[in-house]
This record gives sequence, structure tokens and C-alpha cells, in this order.
Amino acid sequence: MKSIIIIFLLIIGLIIDQKIEYYGQIIINIVVWLYFFSLLKKGDRVEQFSLILCLLYATAGEIFLSLIWGLYEYRLSNVPLFIPPGHALLFTLGILLAPKMPNWLIGIVPAIMAPYIIFAFLSGLDTMGGILFLIFLICMIFGKSKKLYATMFMLSLILEIYGTTLGNWTWFQEVPLLGLSSTNPPVSAGAFYCLLDLLVISTGGMKFFKSRLFAK
Repeated sequence: MKSIIIIFLLIIGLIIDQKIEYYGQIIINIVVWLYFFSLLKKGDRVEQFSLILCLLYATAGEIFLSLIWGLYEYRLSNVPLFIPPGHALLFTLGILLAPKMPNWLIGIVPAIMAPYIIFAFLSGLDTMGGILFLIFLICMIFGKSKKLYATMFMLSLILEIYGTTLGNWTWFQEVPLLGLSSTNPPVSAGAFYCLLDLLVISTGGMKFFKSRLFAK
């Protein structure tokens, strides 16, 4: 049930943010934060700590990547207040879904994505995507939660395509300072989400992940 609610909030929330102009963002800010607080209230101490860590890391990441570095821009040129807790919801969704995924997902995700990533990098279409894909592979090789990273990579790709298609945010074609190119969205944007999960898990969220894994 929790997974369904999170998926519903992500799908409907981005539509409301995009279609109802300014007040739509206020509505979804309130709804997403209320649900985030409900997860905090119902969770145990490990879950609460993991969600708060995810919220803090996501907030810092959004401020740096969007407002400071300028990799992408949101519709109103801000970081919507629902975005940081939204990352926590997506993290929770990944934690819930990863144990249900088949083991072959760990190998098939990089294998399916690699040909396009190589083509986009060599053609100059998305050179940043190639670097992000390497980061994803490092997470997959050295990280302990490989199935979670593979799951999050695909979930984030779907969310990125959905959000950019609606126009909630836009990735810039030129990467500031580095002289790299990017698509909208970069297919390997999921590497950022994997790094977020790696940070959360490595700094206290592993018990949360293991509890969900062995509960299945």
C-alpha cells in the first residue's frame, strides 16, 4: 500500500505542480511533506534516521546541483519544497521494491544501458552521461546494495523522463565549468540517486535496508 501511495504522489504531484501554476506547487508541497511526516511518525528509529538523512543529503544536493552548479532548472527557477522529501519517498519506494526484484536485474540494467551510453558519449550527445554511468558502475561493483542501485537507476530514469516531459524541470545542454554535454534528461541521471542512496545507507541506513530485505 505504501508503494502505491508513493507512486500516486509522484505521478499526480508533478502534474499538479505543472498544470495548476503557482498554487499547484503549494498544494503538492503540503501534501508531500504531510506524507513524509506520516512516514516519520510510523517508522521506527532506524527508518526515521534514514529518512532524515535522505532529506538532508537531498536538500544539499539539490541546492548545489541546481542553484549553484546549474545542471538543471526547475519550472519556477527555485527548488520546490516538495523535492527534498520527494527524494526520501523515492528512496523508500526503492527500499520497498528492490527486495522483490529478480537477481538478474543487477546485470541486465548496466548491460541494456551501456550501448546507448557509449554511443551518446562517443558522439558527443551526452558526455556527462558517460561519466555518470561510470559512477553508477562503481556503485554497482563496490556497493553492498547492488539490487537497490539497479532498482533506483531505473526508477529515477522513469521519473526523470516523466518530469522533464511534463516540464517540471529541464537539464541544460551544456554542463557549466566542465565543458561537457548533456541531454534532457541525461539517461545516467540515476547515478545521482544511487549516490544519494549510498550516502544514506553508508551513514546509518543499512539497518533500514536489511530490515526490509529480510522482511520479504
